[in-house]
Amino acid sequence: MPHDHPHTVLPADPVLRVKALETLLVKKGLVDPAALQAIIDTYEHKIGPQNGARVVAKMWSDPAFRAAMVDDPMPLLSELGYYGRQGEHMVVVENTPDVHNIVVCTLCSCYPWPLLGIPPGWYKSDAYRSRVVREPRKVLAEFGVTLPESTSVRVWDSTAEVRYLVVPERPEGTDGFSENALAALVTRDSMVGVGLAKEPNT
Repeated sequence: MPHDHPHTVLPADPVLRVKALETLLVKKGLVDPAALQAIIDTYEHKIGPQNGARVVAKMWSDPAFRAAMVDDPMPLLSELGYYGRQGEHMVVVENTPDVHNIVVCTLCSCYPWPLLGIPPGWYKSDAYRSRVVREPRKVLAEFGVTLPESTSVRVWDSTAEVRYLVVPERPEGTDGFSENALAALVTRDSMVGVGLAKEPNT
């Protein structure tokens, strides 16, 4: 006798599965579509990676702030309001000419939502989660990042207890830039480590 439980009729594609689950939950009155859209809009457009970009820009501009963030970011992030669910126990790692950091969550998709917004699909994919640990340089190359052989690549595994923020290298030619101008150069990918900060005038 066939089962008629919802999970047996969900499509295999993850995007379609999410949509099917959303439809079922709305139909049963368990989810308010307007409230769900408001949450998505908040994380995509009002939080997004903008919060993290502001933090990075301030670290580039303010040596005292930078030192405090590297030492223990949580008090400062709390003061800024960038904390809460999925944003607990942050650790800051800085890219340098000698070391490039990249973040993954090998078990699921732990991600610092208050700083970076909603995790991108590739971050949650099995391919990224398995490959970046084994062949980080190849994965970086697929994102358009080619590093000198002299630069070592360090992979950080996020967990439910610890999440990471990568501080990309500050682009050259940005002396005298305001924090807002600097923040515009910081991308989500650069704060995960699969990208670099944008060059000025690009």
